[in-house]
Amino acid sequence: MQRQGSLGLWSGVGMNIGTMVGVGVFLSAGFMANDMTPGAILLSWLVGGVLAAAGARAYAAAAEIVPRSGGEYRYLSDLVHPYLGYLAGWTSLLAGFSAPIATNAAAAGAFAKTLGPWIDPTRFAVGIIFAFTIIHALQVSVSKWTQNLLALAKAVLLVGFVVMGLVYGSTSAPAWTPAHVGGTATFMANLVFVMYAYSGWNTAIYAAEEFKDPKRDVPRAMVIGVAAVMVLYLAVNWVLVANLTPQMVGSFMDADKSKVTMGHMVAERLIGADGAKVMSVLVILALVSAVSAMTMIGPRVYEAMARDGFLPKLFVGKAGRPPMASVFLQGGLALLLVFTHKIGEMIEKIGVLLTLMSALTVLSLFRRPREAGKPALACALVFFGLSAWMIVTAVTRSPSDLVWIGAVVALSIVGYLVTPKRAG
Repeated sequence: MQRQGSLGLWSGVGMNIGTMVGVGVFLSAGFMANDMTPGAILLSWLVGGVLAAAGARAYAAAAEIVPRSGGEYRYLSDLVHPYLGYLAGWTSLLAGFSAPIATNAAAAGAFAKTLGPWIDPTRFAVGIIFAFTIIHALQVSVSKWTQNLLALAKAVLLVGFVVMGLVYGSTSAPAWTPAHVGGTATFMANLVFVMYAYSGWNTAIYAAEEFKDPKRDVPRAMVIGVAAVMVLYLAVNWVLVANLTPQMVGSFMDADKSKVTMGHMVAERLIGADGAKVMSVLVILALVSAVSAMTMIGPRVYEAMARDGFLPKLFVGKAGRPPMASVFLQGGLALLLVFTHKIGEMIEKIGVLLTLMSALTVLSLFRRPREAGKPALACALVFFGLSAWMIVTAVTRSPSDLVWIGAVVALSIVGYLVTPKRAG
């Protein structure tokens, strides 16, 4: 039974922004500055935004053709084949939501420790996951308002960081150059991490059935969310590159643990030690909001799989309530990952696999070209082409990524074949 839709356009925008904005926008610039010029760094964030917007436009067409919850799982199942949907569903469970929840919570713990040495990062991370698992297992209205408030607060703080940079920092064009300037391969390799920072641009599709008007609000939420985040990301990175020095880049690459991101270093330089603490609070809020958004959205994928017989019916929620068992399943997996994996250990692999699933999803529009329309198909081709380029670059630089993807595909084939009931 489908639950009564209760979400509106701005709840969808809040979901997308809440999931997209995390630690990546403050972390990436420090590493990129080692072999990319200021102009190349800003260009990478612009290209990433355009790519996310192209993906959002293509997904908007998919959302209109299949206005149901489940995201890539639902689209690939309905438009191509149930196995591809099954693969996307398990990818969402393991790599799309549980792993990023664990990574963001663990990173929030690391930032919290900069506020006071008495704070235990692991306990802080566990507390975040536990709290939001409980919140999002309750009524949808509680979950919705919690997420909306976090997204709003985070957007205000990000704007505050930009204002700080414009008031206290340099407003001149950055003139520094990196020690080693990389070429196209370097640009594409860094674009993988930029796209990880943009991941979440498609968040609203996972809860499509919970919107009052999914055909109208889900596509708009994705497009508005991407546009807002792209502007914020460009502004934040302008502040970062305009206030970097070669000495700061060297210090960051030496992994000064007291300055967790380049944003910390810039804030400390502009307004002192208190500025670095404010930066910690900002990033913690960004990470907590991302954890909240993913904890809210991910279980809708597992619920859709359960409806189709790929998971026990226990994981289907009751009418008007979140899928409680799915929420707890995801929370349990995230807690397990916190204790078994280091921060960032799986970021590149997660990014490559999620990019692959998104690329396959936009291609699925070509199974229903008339319904999708030419603009959506053109955006799908742009998204697929750049995504394929990024994946090839990443696999070339790190062949183990290909082995990991192959293992996920092989295991999902076995799981699909032994599933008693399949989606039809």
